[in-house]
Amino acid sequence: METLKNGTLAGLKTTWTLGKIIFPITLIITILSHTPVMDWIITAISPAMKWIGLPGEAAIPLVLGNFLNLYAGIGGILTLDSLSVQDVFILAVMLSFSHNLFIESSVAASVGIKLWVIMIVRVGLALIAAFLINVLWHGGTEKAQYGFISKPDALPNGWGEITLAALEKAALGILQIALIVIPFMIIMQFLKDRGWLHRFSRWMAPAMRLLGMKPNTSMTMVAGLTIGLAYGAGVMHQAAKEDGVSKKDLYLAFIFLVSCHAVVEDTLIFVPLGIPVLPLLIIRLVTAVLLTMLVAFIWNQIERKNSLRREEAQHETGHHTL
Repeated sequence: METLKNGTLAGLKTTWTLGKIIFPITLIITILSHTPVMDWIITAISPAMKWIGLPGEAAIPLVLGNFLNLYAGIGGILTLDSLSVQDVFILAVMLSFSHNLFIESSVAASVGIKLWVIMIVRVGLALIAAFLINVLWHGGTEKAQYGFISKPDALPNGWGEITLAALEKAALGILQIALIVIPFMIIMQFLKDRGWLHRFSRWMAPAMRLLGMKPNTSMTMVAGLTIGLAYGAGVMHQAAKEDGVSKKDLYLAFIFLVSCHAVVEDTLIFVPLGIPVLPLLIIRLVTAVLLTMLVAFIWNQIERKNSLRREEAQHETGHHTL
């Protein structure tokens, strides 16, 4: 009962913390999606699509996916009948890296990561991946054939319905957080009370060391990989606080996770589009591993140089004092 109580309280506290961020952002972006603002943004970036090998109308799913979520981005893809398999694959890779950009990045920033770091990594990875796929892959020119997928709901009519739909969507977002986070926190509390979290961290230690992180970052990583950034940020925050995760390891974990979070769900969701999803999964995993290892290496080199400078300064001070 004590485990259940503590886990539920931690889950409710986490839901409240995330809800204060997710509710207003969801409300504002949902309302904006029914105004000319989206059309203006799509029109502005359409000419730039050719630089990553996409037609101008591909800006529609990109904007929808980044402003809203993956489902909205896929809905945008389904409205375009002229896309090739390569076009759809490029869009899938880009949206895998940078979907739901504002909500997920803002929630992740609440854990203590700089917002601009998350935004640059996600958008940068999306653009670089699209450019490389366009240059290196010379196939996929056949027209994309979409599989079965549910049709989007009818658009609301008038500002009253738009506001009501936005409020409903924002409220459902909070409910989804509660339904995911509270059970997860209870499970974490149970594992912690039984001493299994420490054992799990030891099992994950080799993988954490490979990525330049300490074993106590393992629960933070698992939360992000399984339930994503938006829903997992609160769990990751709690795990990081309780496990004493350092600022460096927290940054490395999030650099990995912005490249490869909710890895199963966010990959399988593209199956109805008829694209090869295994290469999509491999691209995300390899990118996450290599980028995290590179950042960890650079960070360690900077720390080593700073440490040497401090030692030299202390030696110089001691010499002058003597």
